[in-house]
Amino acid sequence: MSLSVTHRGIFYRAADTHAHIYPGKIAEKATVSVGDFYHMDMLNVGLPHVLAEQGKAAGIDRFLVCSVATKVEQVRSINEFIEKKCGEYPQFIGLAAWHQEIEDMTAELDDIQRRGLKGIKLHPDFQKFFIDDEKMFSFYKEADRRGLPILFHMGDSRMDFSSPRRLMNVLEKLPELTCIAAHLGGYTEWEEARRILRGTNVYVDTSSSLFALTKEEARKSIEHFGVEHTMFGTDFPMWNPVKEVERFFALELSEEENRHILYDNFARLFHLEEMEQEKDSPNG
Repeated sequence: MSLSVTHRGIFYRAADTHAHIYPGKIAEKATVSVGDFYHMDMLNVGLPHVLAEQGKAAGIDRFLVCSVATKVEQVRSINEFIEKKCGEYPQFIGLAAWHQEIEDMTAELDDIQRRGLKGIKLHPDFQKFFIDDEKMFSFYKEADRRGLPILFHMGDSRMDFSSPRRLMNVLEKLPELTCIAAHLGGYTEWEEARRILRGTNVYVDTSSSLFALTKEEARKSIEHFGVEHTMFGTDFPMWNPVKEVERFFALELSEEENRHILYDNFARLFHLEEMEQEKDSPNG
C-alpha cells in the first residue's frame, strides 16, 4: 500500500531522490563528518531505519539511497551494504558508490548491475576529482550505455570540483548523458547553475536548496530546468523529510507541477512501474 503526502486536501505520492544511509557502526561518525564539512548541525543520524521512519511520517514511500566512497577500497563494501538494505527495505532504490581510481571499470559496473543497483552517486568535493576530468569520460559513457543515471553532488562556492561549469563541459561532449545535478544544479551556486547548466537529459533535485532559497529563486531554478526534469529530495540525514515536504509546498506550485516533481519524474527516470511489476511477478 502506497503512502501519500497531503497538501490543501490533495493527496500526492512522493519519492525522495536524495538520501544517504550508513552502516550502524559508522553512521554517527559519518553523519558528524558531513555536518562538519558543511558547518551545519545534522538533524538526524543516517541510519536506514531512521530514514524509513521519518519518511513514513512525511508520507514518502520511495527513497533513492546512496553513500559515497572516499577511497577506492570502500566501493565494494558500500555497494554490498546498499544492496542489502534495498533488500530489507522494499521502498529503497539503491545507487552504487564509485571511485575515480577504479581500474577494472567493466568488472565493477558488472558487479553494480548484478546487485540490482540503479545508478551511480558521485561527490567530487569529497572524492577530490573534477567532474570534467578526461579520465572520467569513458566511465560516463559506459554507465550511460548501461542505463545507469549518475547523481552528481553539484556546486560549492568554496571549491571548484563540482561547479556547474564543469558538468556543462561534460555535457557539451556527451549531450546524451543522463544525470541528476543535485541541489537544483549547484549548492550555493544556484544562479550560476541557471546561467550555465542545461541539457535534454539533465535532471535536478531540490535537496539542500529550499532552506536557503527564496520562493522566487527556487521557482526560477525549476523553470530553468523544467518541471518535468525536477525531482524532490531531502538530503537526509542533513534535513528532516517532514520539514522538506513543508518547504516544497511553500513554493506554491500547481497540482500538476507538484505531481511531476514529487513522484512522476522519479518514477519515469527509474522505471518504477517495471520494478514493481518484477516484484509482483511469480519469479520476482
